[in-house]
Amino acid sequence: MLSVRKSHERGPTDLGWLKSQHTFSFGHYFDQNHMGFESLRVINDDVVAPGAGFGTHPHADMEIISYVLEGSLEHKDSMGNGSIIRPGEVQRLSAGTGITHSEFNHSKTDPVHFLQIWFLPESKGIEPGYEQKTFSDADKTGQFRLVASRDGREDSVSLHQDVDMYVALINLEPIVFKPSASRAQWVHIARGAVTLNDQPLEAGDGVAIREESEIILSEGQDAEVILFDIKTLD
Repeated sequence: MLSVRKSHERGPTDLGWLKSQHTFSFGHYFDQNHMGFESLRVINDDVVAPGAGFGTHPHADMEIISYVLEGSLEHKDSMGNGSIIRPGEVQRLSAGTGITHSEFNHSKTDPVHFLQIWFLPESKGIEPGYEQKTFSDADKTGQFRLVASRDGREDSVSLHQDVDMYVALINLEPIVFKPSASRAQWVHIARGAVTLNDQPLEAGDGVAIREESEIILSEGQDAEVILFDIKTLD
C-alpha cells in the first residue's frame, strides 16, 4: 500500500532568512493527519540564507540527522563538537538527556539546502552523542547505500532506534528494495524525479509504504532518494 504526500502539500515556513517545507507537523505548522510516520517524526526541507542560521537552542530525547544537499552547514554543540557538514556527509546528534546546539550557513555568499530529520528514540534519558560520516556518490549511484542504522553496520552512523536509512542516486536504471513484512517504509525524494512502483514522483514528494513485496525505483532523472526502513511501533 502506497500513500503519496506531494511536495506542495507540505507545511511552509518563510522567515526571510529561512525557507522550510515540513513533511510532518512542526513549529507553527500543525496537521493532525501528518504527525509523523512510526518513529520518524520530522523531515524539514530547509534553505538558509548566507551567513544566517539557528542560534543556540536546546533538544532532548530525539535522534537528529542533518543531511546537506547543497552548500555547507556549520554545527556547534554543548558537547564540544564543532564541524562543517557538506554534501555527502551525514551527521547524527543524539539529544538524550539534553544538549544545546547551533546551526549556521557556513557561507557568506551562498545558501545552504539541507534536510533536518528527527526520530523518536527507543528510550528516554540516554547519554547525548554525536557522529558524522562521509558517503561517496559512487557508493550511492544505482544502489541503496546504508547511511544510518541501529547497529551502525556497514560503517553507517548509529541511531538509538530501529531504523535503517538508505540513500540512492538514480539515473534511468531501476533499483529494487525488498522490505521485510514486519517493517514499514517512508521514501523522500530529495531532488530530481523518479518513478516508484509506477507512481511518478518529484523533489519534495514523500511516500508512506506498507505491505509491499518490493519497492522499485526507476526512470530516475538526477534523482536523490532517501528510504527509511522502520520497525513498526506497537
